Amino acid sequence: QVHLVESGGGLAQPGESLRVCCKVSGNVLRINSVGWYRGTPGKERVLVAGVTSEGSTYYADSVKGRFTISTDNAQNTTCLQMNNLKPEDTAVYLCAAGSSAVPSPPQSDYAYWGKGTLVTVSS
Repeated sequence: QVHLVESGGGLAQPGESLRVCCKVSGNVLRINSVGWYRGTPGKERVLVAGVTSEGSTYYADSVKGRFTISTDNAQNTTCLQMNNLKPEDTAVYLCAAGSSAVPSPPQSDYAYWGKGTLVTVSS
């Protein structure tokens, strides 16, 4: 079994930065890719960034140049650094993990999910 626990998030003003992290535990050998999704009520959650164990990354156009995904293999932790935050970045951010070898697999390829952490960007 694999468990994911998110941390970080919170409240930021536009232009500020936040970081969310995902700690993966359990049978981590099953995991080749980790992604960060975000969702808001009434809207489908979308993948904003993904990373593979080989280091390949994916970013949604809406966050390119502002968000950076990184993995600390020793800690089995994947973090999403979010800079120059905008009000439209407000969402619940969820960590997902799976065995895919690509950084942006179909959502169904992510077998494991965290519970999410709220990021609010407001002045």
